Amino acid sequence: MADYTEDRPIWTGDSTFSAGSTPFGYFDDDPEFAAHCDSFAKFAANHLGYPVMDVELIDINFYTAFEGALIEYSNQVNQVNIVNNLLNTLGISTGSDGLQDAGLNGALVGQSLGYITKLARSYGTEADSGGNLTYHTASFDIVPRQQVYSIKAAVSSSGFVISETSSIEIKRLFHNPPPAIIRYFDPFVGTGLGSQQLLDSFDFGGMSPSVNFMMMPIHADLLRIQSIEFNDRVRKSHFSFEIHGDDIKIFPVPGLEQGKGSSSPFFASIWFEFLYEEEKAKDSILFGNTAVMHDRISDPSNIPYKFQQYSAINATGRAWVLRYAYATAQEMLGYVRGKYSTVPIPNAEVTLNGDALVTAGQSAKEQLITELKEFLNKMTKEEMMQRQQAENESLNEILAKIPTKIYIG
Repeated sequence: MADYTEDRPIWTGDSTFSAGSTPFGYFDDDPEFAAHCDSFAKFAANHLGYPVMDVELIDINFYTAFEGALIEYSNQVNQVNIVNNLLNTLGISTGSDGLQDAGLNGALVGQSLGYITKLARSYGTEADSGGNLTYHTASFDIVPRQQVYSIKAAVSSSGFVISETSSIEIKRLFHNPPPAIIRYFDPFVGTGLGSQQLLDSFDFGGMSPSVNFMMMPIHADLLRIQSIEFNDRVRKSHFSFEIHGDDIKIFPVPGLEQGKGSSSPFFASIWFEFLYEEEKAKDSILFGNTAVMHDRISDPSNIPYKFQQYSAINATGRAWVLRYAYATAQEMLGYVRGKYSTVPIPNAEVTLNGDALVTAGQSAKEQLITELKEFLNKMTKEEMMQRQQAENESLNEILAKIPTKIYIG
């Protein structure tokens, strides 16, 4: 066991900071950090009892504590910044000009709907109202009395390549009856609408096709169109289809007079739109229409927030860093003194306060972290909006109690 009475490095009361004196050197190039390292070393040593008592720490111990406090402060601040700004920065290139030097440190990130718009485009692919993917078009010829047709055969015959691993998704198939609106505005109908007698009473009956221009609520038109379509679906062999694996089954069954080369307007060729499933899988990964995008902000791990530079931190932040660094130095000294619980002296021994220093340092650090988190949590956008709402409600109550002047002219 080492003898504590032998010479050990202790604080001499003076230090000179130089680049490379801290373990990581994140802030060594900051002139204010370099200047305050020596000031902090003197500040902490004096609080620990120097020069009345020896302090078993040297300059690099104080520098390490100061750097560690600044790292912890940056971590806590950046966590809140990430929560506030991640949604508005997703997809931004991490190597863009605005992010190469200080990253997002000190930058005011504005509100943006970019992420929501990208997400909406993905929904648009499913809803057939836009999106990022290209729809391909293919067709198959109708054969009389043939009801089932191959999707892959139709796609291949239309000039598209289908591999063994390709998967096709049909988005829309153009096999529909004539639009109901055509029959609704047929000039030779209208008496069934119950408005013919009304038109005749106003002498509008002879103005053919006057029934089509009767002023009615728009929902009346929609209801009548729905009734026509529903009637066709229930009472007739409606135009429809079913997809089972690679097969498309169409209804009604084409007759002898229908098919390629016939005079039927509905059964010559049937066209459909499709996309490749693998393209949709890529779209779900990258929110774009290119290959997988690298070097983009994708999650909290790569949003470019760097350590806060000491010179850019205000007085409130520096006070926290100072207190946290001192608590760390206090804990360090406790560990050093804890190695020797007692020191022998002539005719007696001295008990060191290592355990007390460790406990005090750890307790102070925990309290400082809690205080900083509580303060920063109030700075999130959600909390600030709630405070602003409460403030507006209070102002409205105050304004409501102000007497209203009545002017008599």
